Amino acid sequence: MPGRILQGIRTVGVNNPVILLDEIDKLGTARGNLGDPASAMLEVLDPEQNCNFVDHYLNVAFDLSQVMFIATANSMKTIPAALRDRMEVIHVPGYTQEEKLHIATRHLLPKQLKEHGLTSDIMLIPDATMQTIISQYTLEAGVRSLERRLAALCRDVAVKVAEKNLLHKTASSFLPVIIDIVALEDILGPPFYLDSELWSRVGRPGVAVGLAWSTTGAKVMIVEVSKMEGTGELILTGYLGRVMKESAKIALNWVRTAAIEYGIKLDRKIDLHIHFPMGAVVKDGPSAGITIATALMSLFANRPVATDVAMTGEMTLTGMVVPVGGVRDKVLAAHRAGLKRVILPRKCKMDLIELADNVK
Repeated sequence: MPGRILQGIRTVGVNNPVILLDEIDKLGTARGNLGDPASAMLEVLDPEQNCNFVDHYLNVAFDLSQVMFIATANSMKTIPAALRDRMEVIHVPGYTQEEKLHIATRHLLPKQLKEHGLTSDIMLIPDATMQTIISQYTLEAGVRSLERRLAALCRDVAVKVAEKNLLHKTASSFLPVIIDIVALEDILGPPFYLDSELWSRVGRPGVAVGLAWSTTGAKVMIVEVSKMEGTGELILTGYLGRVMKESAKIALNWVRTAAIEYGIKLDRKIDLHIHFPMGAVVKDGPSAGITIATALMSLFANRPVATDVAMTGEMTLTGMVVPVGGVRDKVLAAHRAGLKRVILPRKCKMDLIELADNVK
C-alpha cells in the first residue's frame, strides 16, 4: 500500500515506533510494471540508507533510522538474498506438548469460552482430553489448528445449551458439560492423526524414521525401501526435490562401498525402490541422507531399525555426516511423536542448548 510506512508513523505519533512486517516471505517478486516490492524494502531495512528514505508516493523525505522493523516468515527460501542480508535472523522453535497444554488451558480455551458466551462453570475440558486434542487432532508447530478445534467444541456446547435451555436453575444438574474422550469423538469425529499409523510401518527391515522440516514446522518422516529382481535401477517416489534425489543416490553409493566392511553381500541385479509416504507433499533437502542409508542397510542386512529412534543428517560419499538446519524443531517433532532417541550430527549439539529438560 503506497505511503503505508509514513501513515503508520503518523498514526502512532512518534518517530521511533516498532513496525511489524508479517510474513515477509510472501512479499512476492517483480510483476511487470507494478514494481518489485522486495527491492523497495531494501532501502527501508538498510540502516545505511533508511536515514535518507524518501516516500515516493507522498514525495516526502523521512529518517527511518530510529524505527525498529521486525519481520516474520515461515520460510527463508522465498526471501531474496539481498533482503535477507539486511536482517538479523532469529529462529523460533515450535512448542512442546506441555507448552501447548499450558497455552490451551490458560489462553486459548478462556478466549473461546468468552467468544461463545460460555464459562468454565458451563463447559470443562480435562487435561487428558486436551492432550488427546493436541496429539491426535492437530499436527503443527504452533497452536492455530488447536484453537480451531477448541472453537468447534465451544460451538457445539453453546448450541446444546441454547437448545436445552440449560441455564435455568431447574436444569442446573446438567452443568457443567464435561468434554471427555467419548464426547470429543462425537463432536470432532475420529482422530485425524493416530500414532498407530506411524508405528504400523516401522519395525521391519528397510524402514527408518527420519525428521524433515517444512514451512509448517518439522515433521516425522518415514523412509521405505524395497528390492526386486531387475537390472540395478534406482526408483525414487514421493514427490522429491532434486537435492533429496541426489541424497538418495549418495546414500546408495556409500552403502555399496561399505557393504563389505559390514559383511553384507549385495546383488547388483536387483532394482531398489525408495519411497517417502505422503506423496502429495513436496520433500527436498539433504537432511534425509543418513535415514536413507540406514533404511538401505536395514534392508540388505534383514535387520529392523529400532522403533524408538529418529534421525537426521546429510551424508557424504565417504560416510561423513555433516550438520543440517532446523535441528531444534526436528527434535521437538520427534518428542511430539513419542520417539525416545534422535541421531544427530555431532556439530548440531549446540542447537540443543535451548531445549527444555523434559525434551532432552
